[in-house]
Amino acid sequence: MSTHTEPPYPQTPRTTPTRYRDRATWEREAVHAILDEGYLCHLGFVVDGAPVVLPTIYARVGDRLYVHGSTGSRPLRAAADPGMPVCVTVTLVDGLVLTRSAFNHSINFRSVVAHGTAHRVTDPAELAVALDALVDQVVPGRSADCRPADAKELAATAVVRLDLDEVSAKVRADDADDEPADLALPHWAGVVPVRTVRGTPVPDAALPPEQPLPPYLRDAG
Repeated sequence: MSTHTEPPYPQTPRTTPTRYRDRATWEREAVHAILDEGYLCHLGFVVDGAPVVLPTIYARVGDRLYVHGSTGSRPLRAAADPGMPVCVTVTLVDGLVLTRSAFNHSINFRSVVAHGTAHRVTDPAELAVALDALVDQVVPGRSADCRPADAKELAATAVVRLDLDEVSAKVRADDADDEPADLALPHWAGVVPVRTVRGTPVPDAALPPEQPLPPYLRDAG
């Protein structure tokens, strides 16, 4: 039985790194895995000729990325037709790479960079899907276990959509890389692993003592 694999994203000049090209990948599975694991993205755009970068939450639905914002934000208002050119980045840190020389210190990471034109989500059905996805990106299963946004809250919330047409991932997962002449130096070298760990949930003070912990929190790693 053959296994169907989606074709990779197309390579473009903007998604092809000029350094360490061997660390780049355009495979959909790799790109999606990084996006699905993260919590925050950085949304970059230009306002009045000056660059702006905002940290915010995001969620992937298929080959679309939804980014959360406020209707009071001037840049997000600019995402209405004809859209706003943006660059979205997501980075996960996996390790601190310590070498014998200061120059060769590095970080093991997984990252995604996406370019394109962002559009404001106005269709009610799509907006409902996007908002549920944004909640579930933080805690999977949470959107079904909380009150949906009311009309006033929806009016204050903006979501922009970026189709993942021009996107790539880059990964460093290597050991310390010292120069041969430095290997005899008396300094520790190696990798310090870094990982994000969820702690034990702390109930809200107003929560009834008998309120059970939801399964999606009990089972979360």
